[in-house]
Amino acid sequence: MRIAILSDIHDNIWKLETLLGSLEADVLIFCGDFCAPFTLAQIAEGFAGPIHAIFGNNDGDKFLLAQVAGKYPYTTLHGDFAELVLDGCQVAVTHYPEIGKALARGRGYDLVCHGHSHERAVEWSGSALRVNPGEVMGRFGLSTYALFDTDTRTAEVIAVPNA
Repeated sequence: MRIAILSDIHDNIWKLETLLGSLEADVLIFCGDFCAPFTLAQIAEGFAGPIHAIFGNNDGDKFLLAQVAGKYPYTTLHGDFAELVLDGCQVAVTHYPEIGKALARGRGYDLVCHGHSHERAVEWSGSALRVNPGEVMGRFGLSTYALFDTDTRTAEVIAVPNA
């Protein structure tokens, strides 16, 4: 199974459109900072598989985000934290790097995903692979996301192609 990991879109719907148009994954995890609810709708309408999302620190109208998520039966908005089992992998999703690093050291997960810092990272911490996919928005450099392969338990950061 291929899991796409995205974070920090900050309403850059143009980069998101390009990313979704080229994305080949079975499941999508979003680590927070949609900003506006229309960004969540764009993800739900542009990705055909299950979507697991959490809030970031810049997601303003959480009630409206929850309403948007409710319109799409394959989209789950977990709140501030998610624990998932995907193809046998124990997965934790948070927005914050400090929490992600602590979760990865805790030995309960195979994959820990987080965003917030906009800094791309893929590193092992004990038995967990910690992944920060960087930022979709592209404000601080490349627009990126990550792909995790549940068979090989590896991840790579991928640059969003230019439109």
